[in-house]
Amino acid sequence: MKKKVLAVLLSAVTMAFMVTGCGSTQETTASGEQAEEATEESGAEEEATEENGEVAEEANDATEDGKVYKVGIVQYVDDASLNQIVSAVQAQLDAKGAELGVTFDYADYTYNGQADSTTMNQIATDLIASNVDIIVPVATPTAMVMQNATAENPREDGSLIPVVFSAVTDPVGAALVDSMEAPGSNITGTSDALNTEAVFDMIFAANPEIAKVGLLYDKSQDSSTAAIEAAKAYCEEKGVEVVEKTGTTNDEISLATDALLASGVEAVFTPTDNTVMTAELAIYEKFIDAGVPHYCGADSFALNGAFLGYGVNYEDLGTATADLVVEILVNGADPASTGVVTMDNGIATVNTETAEAIGLDYSMFADMCTSLVEIQTAKEFE
Repeated sequence: MKKKVLAVLLSAVTMAFMVTGCGSTQETTASGEQAEEATEESGAEEEATEENGEVAEEANDATEDGKVYKVGIVQYVDDASLNQIVSAVQAQLDAKGAELGVTFDYADYTYNGQADSTTMNQIATDLIASNVDIIVPVATPTAMVMQNATAENPREDGSLIPVVFSAVTDPVGAALVDSMEAPGSNITGTSDALNTEAVFDMIFAANPEIAKVGLLYDKSQDSSTAAIEAAKAYCEEKGVEVVEKTGTTNDEISLATDALLASGVEAVFTPTDNTVMTAELAIYEKFIDAGVPHYCGADSFALNGAFLGYGVNYEDLGTATADLVVEILVNGADPASTGVVTMDNGIATVNTETAEAIGLDYSMFADMCTSLVEIQTAKEFE
């Protein structure tokens, strides 16, 4: 732009000399002053353009340089409840990132532990090597592995990678936290603690004369321990016989189911047990054929064919987990003093197809829980 203005001015001055010859000095001076003023204006224009460009570049840089947080998400196993939690965590992180002008990068750091301790330990090693800003383990076994790994591998400055767990039924019993109010160390999270007594109240409301109850669970799952003890205590107080069967694989759970039904149990209880959850689609028809209701500690069991699932809304649980992640990474909250979040665990989910097949009336449950949800058999939540 500057070159073009100068060229025009020089041409105009030259033409003036050609027309007037040795015209007056005043006229020549005036022409020179005009040229100088035009040149200064041109320079000012160029300077303003450069300044505007710098401002625009700075604005772009500010946008491009928005803070990026690396979030590791580790799911224990593939089942409907845990899948629902992970999806909810990711959706809420996306929403909060857009709201706050930051990015939560989980795409490169989301894993499934396949219920295998060796796999989970390798995932922990990879996440620590990737220097993630936080780790979100979903379910108790995963949380225990991630907590141990971060405690044994402090960062260069001596700090520990924060851990925000989700769907840990008994964080204190699993020795993950010192207390629900003040977890201690580098960990906090959300709990899907089960009200076992409430489940058994419904079992006895549906069948007041029940005499034998089966307990089906994986004895290696810490999430099952407290609930099974509570179930035994309840039945002992009622004078009801208890039959226990356990398994650690789908095949073992299937055989345990056969053994329970052969023993003549009139109802079966399973807490928030991930091993049984993954096997539910393969065993629910056995319960239907025997006319025995299966009462469980999560709505995903009912989705996969069990008569009833009781507990929390796992989509809400995942959202609350993501909110804790934001509080720690963006707002600087200390995991050690950030209380574990517990949710409303009074939601009863009944599989209407199963209820009809076994001829069991569940209308009385409506007054025994905070919400009664009806569902049909499917593999995943929509």
